[in-house]
Amino acid sequence: MLEIGKAKESASGALAALGQARIRVVAQPTAARVADALREQISAGQFLPGSRLPEEAIGEALGVSRNTVREAFIELGAERLLVRAPNRGVFVVVLDEPAIRDIYRARRILEVGAIRYAVAGLDATGARAAVTEGQRARAADDSAGVANANQHFHRAVVALAGSARLDRLMAHMLAEMRLVFHTARANPRFYEAFVDDNDALCTLLEQGRLEDAAAAMEDYLARSEREVLRAAG
Repeated sequence: MLEIGKAKESASGALAALGQARIRVVAQPTAARVADALREQISAGQFLPGSRLPEEAIGEALGVSRNTVREAFIELGAERLLVRAPNRGVFVVVLDEPAIRDIYRARRILEVGAIRYAVAGLDATGARAAVTEGQRARAADDSAGVANANQHFHRAVVALAGSARLDRLMAHMLAEMRLVFHTARANPRFYEAFVDDNDALCTLLEQGRLEDAAAAMEDYLARSEREVLRAAG
């Protein structure tokens, strides 16, 4: 588990960031929207593995009741992003090796399948924008920006399938991937090596070479899994 001090610092910063989601959540204060806001914070690396999520503080930050926050916790617990420890509270999960392998297995099915079943006349504009974002962040020596751009790229790839259900699954998967990254304590520059891969893969998509792009994604994810497991070992 990450050092307690680091996890507490992460939770404090994430609570401040939740203020940006307050207007959206208050407009329709449902547990689902609170869960979305928390999931986004996990995906953005604001809540680290082992972070305790205080019900009252989160409710105040989002302007919702503690009951609504508890309902959101239940939803995220079902997604295996949070875990409740008796008499201690709710924490962001810390993933072990079998869980990391399972996540990558699911990603191969989801991302490679999304490419193979991309809608006719696909528009790779979103993927290209994410590639450009990553290149600019790398040039600026912004490791966090590179990591965020990488998530935007993979989200855009799955969006090519034109399925709202797959998009939601990918949002969950990306939140878990950020936990994988922090659990493994991977090098902060981990994602920089994939900027060029994203560029090459995007070019295949733009050319309509979907089978080649699917094969490239298979290799891409296999290499990513090996490196993450090496960092976690």
